[in-house]
Amino acid sequence: MTRLPDGVSSPRAKLVYLYLATHGAVCEDDLCDGLSMKRISLYAILKTLREAGHVEKADGRYALA
Repeated sequence: MTRLPDGVSSPRAKLVYLYLATHGAVCEDDLCDGLSMKRISLYAILKTLREAGHVEKADGRYALA
């Protein structure tokens, strides 16, 4: 079972975090399609998760840190 880190309180941020926890490293297109989320919304969520140290980006793919 994946435990959400403290500070991840937004429902959409939780959704992105859990998606990454279950799918591993994915590109933005996979996140948009898999979560039915607009890219502009996804960027803001990923930025917040990256700044908090929960998500990292490498080679164009996002994954849990």
